[in-house]
Amino acid sequence: MVKRLKNYIGGEWVESSATTYTPVVNPATCELLGECPESTAADVDAAAKAAQAAFEEWRSTPMLNRAQYMYRLKTLLEDRFEDLSEMVVKENGKTRDEARGEVRRGIESVDFAASVPVIMRNDGVEDIAAGIDETTLRQPVGVFAAITPFNFPSMVPLWFLPTAITTGNTFILKPSPQTPISMELLFEIMEDLDLPEGVVNLVQGGKEASMSVMEHPLVRGVSFVGSSPVARIVYETCTKHGKRVQAQGGAKNYIAVMPDADLSASVKNIMGAAYGCAGQRCLAAAVVVAVGDMYDQLKDELVKQAKGLRVGYGLNETTQMGTVISTAARERITKMIEQGVQQGAQLALDGRGVTVNGFEGGNFVGPTIVENVGSDNILAREEVFGPVLTIMKADDFNSVVDIINKSKYGNAASIFTNNGKQAREFKYRVNAGNIGVNIGVAAPSASFPFGGQKESFFGDLHGQGIDSINFYTERKIVIERWL
Repeated sequence: MVKRLKNYIGGEWVESSATTYTPVVNPATCELLGECPESTAADVDAAAKAAQAAFEEWRSTPMLNRAQYMYRLKTLLEDRFEDLSEMVVKENGKTRDEARGEVRRGIESVDFAASVPVIMRNDGVEDIAAGIDETTLRQPVGVFAAITPFNFPSMVPLWFLPTAITTGNTFILKPSPQTPISMELLFEIMEDLDLPEGVVNLVQGGKEASMSVMEHPLVRGVSFVGSSPVARIVYETCTKHGKRVQAQGGAKNYIAVMPDADLSASVKNIMGAAYGCAGQRCLAAAVVVAVGDMYDQLKDELVKQAKGLRVGYGLNETTQMGTVISTAARERITKMIEQGVQQGAQLALDGRGVTVNGFEGGNFVGPTIVENVGSDNILAREEVFGPVLTIMKADDFNSVVDIINKSKYGNAASIFTNNGKQAREFKYRVNAGNIGVNIGVAAPSASFPFGGQKESFFGDLHGQGIDSINFYTERKIVIERWL
C-alpha cells in the first residue's frame, strides 16, 4: 500500500478532501515514497478557521512561555536529526552531508525564535510632553502562512514557523508537493510539544491550496520562496487581498574573481557554491566572471575539479553531488544547456547523460561548465537551477560590476580578492541583497535578514532576523496621560 499523506489541522491528522494525489518519488532510486493530496480550498478553510480559533488564547500566552516551546522543539529536532536528514536525501536527492547542513540551519532558526522575548522589547519616552508618556508595543497580528519550495524542504519552513508562533501568531504551512514528507515528519515531531490545538497547521497540496492560502480572508500574511515568476504572482495576489507578503524569488548569482585572488581557495568555494545541492538553491553560483588574466587558469582548475566530483545517491557517504529533483527538472536543465550552445556557448565540461551504476533511472545531471557565453545567452540571463556553471571574462573591476548589475536578479553576488579597497567598492556598488567577500555562498545566519533585490524579491520585509519580527508583529503607539 502506498502511503497517502494527511493534513494536520486543529491538532489532528485529517484526511484531505482531495480527489487527486501527486506521487512523491525518490529522484535517485525512482522509488514511490508516498502520495501527496492536492488539498482543496475547503482544506485551507478548515486550517484557517482552526488557526483563527486558536489565536486569541495563544497571543495571550506569556511570551516567555511561548519561547519555552522553542527550547523543547530544538531538543526534539536534535534527537531526530538523522531521521530528518535522511528524509531530505530521499525525497530531494541531496547528499547526506548537504541534508545535515540543511537541518542544522533549520535548527538555527529555532534558536533565533527562542530569542524573540529579547528582540521584541519595546521603546518609550517618559514625559514626551508635560505629564505624557509615549511607548511602542509589538503585538501579534493573527494567522500567517508559508508556501515553501522543494529545494530546502526542512530548512525553509523553519525560517518562518518558529518565529511566527513565538511572536504570538498562529500558522499554516503549505510545503511543496514534491517534498512533503519532510514536513509531515516535522509535524509528527511537534506533536510531542503539546502546542494548543490550531497553533500550527499543515496543508499539503499544490496550486489550489496555494491560491486558497493567498486569498483566504483569515490569513493576514504569507511568506513564499520559489521562482521569480511565481513570486510575482504571490506578491500581486496577496497585496490585492490586503495581506502582508514576503516573496523570495529566483536568482542568477555572480562571482567575481580578481587577479589577486587566492586561486585554490577561490576554486574550492566556487565548487561548493556551484554544485552543492546539485545547483538547486537560490544562492547557487551561476556565473563566474574572471577578471583580467585570471580566466585560463581559473577555467582549467574548475574543469579539473568538477570532473572529479563523485555523482551518486545521496545516502552513500562518498557521494559528493546528488540528483536534481525530477525527470522534468533534468529535461529542463538539459534543454537550457542545448539552447545555450545553440546561442554560441561552448561546453568546457558536459554533464548531460551522466548515469550512476545501480541508479540508471535516477535524475542525474553531472557538473557542467560553459564558456564563450554572450550577455544575451540564456545561460547568462536566466536561472538554470541545476549544476551548470557559466564562465565569463571581464577586463577590469568596473566591467565586472557592470555585468553583475545588468542582471534582472539581485539575490547574491560574491567577490574573491585580497584587495580591501575593491572589496569595499564591491559591497558599495553591486545591486544584490546578499554580498560575499571571499565567500562562495553568501547565506545569512538566522539572526540576519535573507536579502534579495530586483526580481529576486517582492515585498518590503525579508525573511529571518529583525525583518521577520517586524513582519509578524504590528507596532502600536501608546500615548498616556493620567490626571
